[in-house]
Amino acid sequence: MPEDQHGEKGFGTAAQADEWDARYGEREGARWSGRPNGRLRVEAAGLTPGRALDVGCGEGADAIWLARNGWTVTAIDISEVAVGRARAAAELAGAAVEWICGDVLQMAFPTGSFALVSMQYPALPKAAGEVAVRTLLDTVRPGGLLLAVYHDLDDEHREHMKSRGVDPADYVDADDLRQLLGDDFTVELDTVEPRIDPPPDTPHIADVVLRARRR
Repeated sequence: MPEDQHGEKGFGTAAQADEWDARYGEREGARWSGRPNGRLRVEAAGLTPGRALDVGCGEGADAIWLARNGWTVTAIDISEVAVGRARAAAELAGAAVEWICGDVLQMAFPTGSFALVSMQYPALPKAAGEVAVRTLLDTVRPGGLLLAVYHDLDDEHREHMKSRGVDPADYVDADDLRQLLGDDFTVELDTVEPRIDPPPDTPHIADVVLRARRR
């Protein structure tokens, strides 16, 4: 959706990029732990490697882990700072990943491109519209897997995020995504689980795990 239609709420691509660049720029070093998300490791461990899309790749730990485990990985994030750090980390790890700096909801990936679409704690603005999210879901090939993991936020966490200028209600959550799957996917797992191996400085919030296979 054109930036000026949502610029006042900060949902235009440029505004989002500036916001995330500022967050990553708060620290000279890495913002995250450098370890792949535990839920991804568990869910992907038994899969046959193929093409994977890492949505909101951040500093690249998930994409690097997938690549080192045989996947052909495309990783995208809206923050140039994050993608720059991810590239550097991949070089150090000797992992080959296609890194893209951009808005995943404005990308034109071909339908059925990926055996795995991984969305670990995604921040997809509702303002982008349902069509954009469905187009992203369409990139999962028949027989492929969508793995989406969200924080199981309680009222206290929601208010804390609002106090920092982020309203969770403005973003696509697990309930929204579940409704958008429609008849094209079979939901294999839809549950709340304890977070696996959380970073030591991160509040221990449970995960909402949604795993769905494209028919």
